[in-house]
Amino acid sequence: MALFDEEDSNHHFNFGTGNVTHTEKVRNGDVSQEPSRWWFLSTAFPMIAGTLGPVASAFSICSLVEPWRQTRDPAGDIQDAVPVPDPSWLLIIEAIQLLVGIIANLFLLLNMARRVRFAIALPTTIVGWYASSICRIVLSATAARPFKDKGLSNEDIIWSQSFYYGMFSAILYFVDASLLTITFWGAYTHRYRKDLVLTMSQRTLMLQSILLLIYLLLGAYVFSEIESWNYLDAVYWTVVTLFTVGFGDYYPTTDLGRGLLIPFALAGIISLGLVISSVRSLILEYGSRCVGARIHNRKRDRTIRKMLRNCDSKTLDPVYQDLQTPHASSPELQRREFDRRKAEFQLMRRIQAKTSTRRRWVAMAISTFLWLLLWLVGALIFQKAEQAYQGWTYFDAVYFCFVAWTTIGYGDFAPVSNAGRSFYVFWSLLALPTMTILISNASDTVVRIVRNGTILIGSITILPNSRGFVGNAKTLGNKITFGRVFRDHSMGPDDTEASSKANNQQLPTDQPSWRLQIHGALNLLRLSPPVYRIILATCPPGPISNSS
Repeated sequence: MALFDEEDSNHHFNFGTGNVTHTEKVRNGDVSQEPSRWWFLSTAFPMIAGTLGPVASAFSICSLVEPWRQTRDPAGDIQDAVPVPDPSWLLIIEAIQLLVGIIANLFLLLNMARRVRFAIALPTTIVGWYASSICRIVLSATAARPFKDKGLSNEDIIWSQSFYYGMFSAILYFVDASLLTITFWGAYTHRYRKDLVLTMSQRTLMLQSILLLIYLLLGAYVFSEIESWNYLDAVYWTVVTLFTVGFGDYYPTTDLGRGLLIPFALAGIISLGLVISSVRSLILEYGSRCVGARIHNRKRDRTIRKMLRNCDSKTLDPVYQDLQTPHASSPELQRREFDRRKAEFQLMRRIQAKTSTRRRWVAMAISTFLWLLLWLVGALIFQKAEQAYQGWTYFDAVYFCFVAWTTIGYGDFAPVSNAGRSFYVFWSLLALPTMTILISNASDTVVRIVRNGTILIGSITILPNSRGFVGNAKTLGNKITFGRVFRDHSMGPDDTEASSKANNQQLPTDQPSWRLQIHGALNLLRLSPPVYRIILATCPPGPISNSS
């Protein structure tokens, strides 16, 4: 049928497998049609690495500004701990490592800006980040030796916040380098193009994250000078302030500090909101589109295989009759052709609805798992860090984590240890995108169920609609039983608006017009190619009419 020949040739459809050839996808750079795992390797991994790389460098700065060890009187307060100067060789190596990490970040950004080639930028970034991570690990393992020569025992000394920031920096450098290594491997095995193709919105997220980190570090420096705070304590206060938690353990006491807090907090909270908005739009829209396309294609393939096994399908019957009489143009054959096209269109709509629902719940399950993991594992680390100083139990830490990332911030629990405060900064930066994605997915699943249930109950009771009491009751029964009963009434409130738009454009009886409408509708559903072409390719061969 000539109407779809152009589409099939453009997609280079492989009738034996039912997929567009992989080589053609790579040549055309069609990332959106790639399986979700390759989308993560080619787009999501570089974007995550480009966002976390500056965070690792920021933690390296925090590790450099203060000594790694402190002496503390066991009977005294931890705030009165006295820093022990670091040896000169440690400071020199830290400075070199920081420079290497910053250069690695710059090469990645220059590649994304198409200033440095992929084959040069990515290996340079990977080597620089791995070297920074290994350097940090080696320094952490050997830094304790000089203190033994000073006659200090393990009871007299404690690790400072700078030491823990160095540990977190090593972890982030290693994770970032590993992500880019996987991306580099995928490109050189021809899974996708040898290029980091990021959209303007993805680059915007990276730049927003970098600017927010700079704003946070500079703000901490200004307030540490005004309020005579320790710099790393000021970093902790800045995160607590901009994330609107407000434990109350640190707050400005000078008039200058209170005056500067107003513009500083306003600008910081707005910047944080922009980052949250970018995270939501990128991860949910781009990621869900690619994952949803994969689920949709798998569901479509399973449906087609099922139809081919059951050769008595009503959708398949007209195909065989058309093959037997390819040039016939009787009204009966035209009616059957119309019925077949209409059945295929309705089938695609059902597949799309099911895959959309499954995609939303899969995303909700994944985000819930990550949220629980970050919550429970974070609580365990906080409990270990604060147990010696405040006697926290695990339940206390779980309660603290919940109060912190819901921004309730009562202030009855707050970290005081060096490990606890530094980990809180690291944990908050991870909790921000996790909570954003969880809330967004909940709005597409749980909130949607509550809203649709409210509308259905209202339509049965005090707000009836055009479907009547019986129709609404059957729809409610279909939803409650997960589609096991009243399958003809599966359309819910969300589908009503879409179906009404479709019903406003009824398919006319003249053949060219309704073919064009179905063709356009299938394109809107991103179906490549239509189901009936797959059925024709896998059924017994026969001539196909090109007269239409």
